[in-house]
Amino acid sequence: MSTHSPARLERRTDRTEDTTLSGTELFELFGDEYTRRVYRAVAARPRSGRAVAEAADVSRPTAYRRLNELRDAGLVRTEMMICDGGHHKERYEAVAESAAISLDGGFEATIDIAD
Repeated sequence: MSTHSPARLERRTDRTEDTTLSGTELFELFGDEYTRRVYRAVAARPRSGRAVAEAADVSRPTAYRRLNELRDAGLVRTEMMICDGGHHKERYEAVAESAAISLDGGFEATIDIAD
């Protein structure tokens, strides 16, 4: 019996340069219960989309939609894994180390991203 190890192909977050979210964006994003559940699942440990759906107790389409929103906001990074036979899967990982909201002169949210 041979062991198979997936090869890492791609790692990305869509908001690598600008990690400042408006307060409205942050509140809208985390104002959704499903988004909070999905984020907690990937913050606990990196997971595949299917595993996120199971851990967050949401449907797969809901999990993927929320994961994409979190990735677009720069809070989740994806890693594409290519397995034997050409199958591939994405693994999602939380990358925010901290979040801060400033109320001075309006709402502003800053997310610190891990390297």
